[in-house]
Amino acid sequence: MTTPLTLHPHRALPADPAVRDIAVRIYEQVAGLPLISMHGHVEAQAFAENTPFADPAQLLIVPDHYVTRMLASQGISYDALGLARSDGGAVETDSRKIWRTFCENWKLYRGTPSRYWIEHELVEVFDVHEMPSAESADRIYDQIAAVVASDDFRPQQLLDRFDIEIISTTDPATSDLAFHASIAEQGLGERVVPTFRPDAVFQIGGPAWTREVDDLAAVSGIDTGDFSGFLDAIRERRRAFVAAGARASDHGHLRADTTPMDPADAAALYARVRAGERPSREEAFAFEAHMLFMTAEMSCEDGLVMQIHPGVLRDHHSGVLETYGKDKGYDIPVPVDYARGVQPMLDRFGRDPRFHCILFTIDETVYSRELAPIAGTYPSVRLGAPWWFLDSPDGMRRFRELATETAGFYNLSGFVDDTRAFASIPARHDLSRRVDAGYLANLVAEHRLGEDEATDVAIDLSTTLPRAAYPPIAH
Repeated sequence: MTTPLTLHPHRALPADPAVRDIAVRIYEQVAGLPLISMHGHVEAQAFAENTPFADPAQLLIVPDHYVTRMLASQGISYDALGLARSDGGAVETDSRKIWRTFCENWKLYRGTPSRYWIEHELVEVFDVHEMPSAESADRIYDQIAAVVASDDFRPQQLLDRFDIEIISTTDPATSDLAFHASIAEQGLGERVVPTFRPDAVFQIGGPAWTREVDDLAAVSGIDTGDFSGFLDAIRERRRAFVAAGARASDHGHLRADTTPMDPADAAALYARVRAGERPSREEAFAFEAHMLFMTAEMSCEDGLVMQIHPGVLRDHHSGVLETYGKDKGYDIPVPVDYARGVQPMLDRFGRDPRFHCILFTIDETVYSRELAPIAGTYPSVRLGAPWWFLDSPDGMRRFRELATETAGFYNLSGFVDDTRAFASIPARHDLSRRVDAGYLANLVAEHRLGEDEATDVAIDLSTTLPRAAYPPIAH
């Protein structure tokens, strides 16, 4: 006998009945607001081609490293989960079998945000009403497969079904933006927009850096043989992204350092590496810091909002990286020195009305100590929402408790979902709105806010603030 799967209407709201009643009233005012998804990783190709999703496993398990990393932590191989190998070796191709493995291990997700997303998806998106298990796996698979096969369940149609007002993709600097051109031709150019992600061409110590810079030259039409040409090529691609509707750039370096190099030293380092010399680790970090500083300068010129999210030691296991490629769940948070790191950038641009920057972290020790004070004083800075390891109910609550009393609500960016898992986007925004409603309800219960004020704040956090944090650029 299988266990029924239901979603409690008060899930993630406060347990205290008096506070919960207030939270329910606040949540009801924001539950139906449109979704603004300005830090996303759904591929532009999916929207351009609007092709059907393959099957339940390929939609919900294989591409979601939040899901696969938990299974891997219990000794289940990535081969058994169908993750493609770089060497083209054999992996499990039977999606139903992959799905059964997931359902048989459903208990592993107890207490995790992944369980919240998946339960929400199963009930609200796929009309599934029994708990995943070995016994229910095939029935659930068939139900999801039937939904996925529907013409109404395609990427473009889901924009309306999920009430997504705008969604960004994240695109490398070397992208020719052809998929976005196709999206625009189909009338969705203002609803699906690119984000400029130049990490690969900024990380001068990377193994593929020379190829990336050659690709930058090819797509921009500008010779990147010297540093001046490299900067011109970056500016050209930024202009192309703005023309395609982009509103932001995105930077995921290990450090938050923005110290500029002497221009002659930067040019000399660039020339040496282009000639085949391997930079030292510190030289590579110095170049990345210089390029973040240069990006701030470029942001003042073209209006792209600068998003910085450092502090992730990516691809922690070299064997997994070599066998399966990047972004397979082995990214580990490390401490970030934000106060010293962004000081050079903010000293130069922090009070410039043309500059707009959003700072993210998964090092929550810096919320109250560094990030809230920075966002609470520099007019150019907004504090980004919790992401990745912190996009959980308790992580979101800690964020509000640690950041609000210094930064306030109106120096925040609003929620971003930061996901490749398209079907989970409504669940992620729903959880954020519930946690915010609970936090605000507690302020009301303690007579620190009026309920009307708390409702206004909840609405602003859901829609007003993210719209303001990522304004359209006139071009």
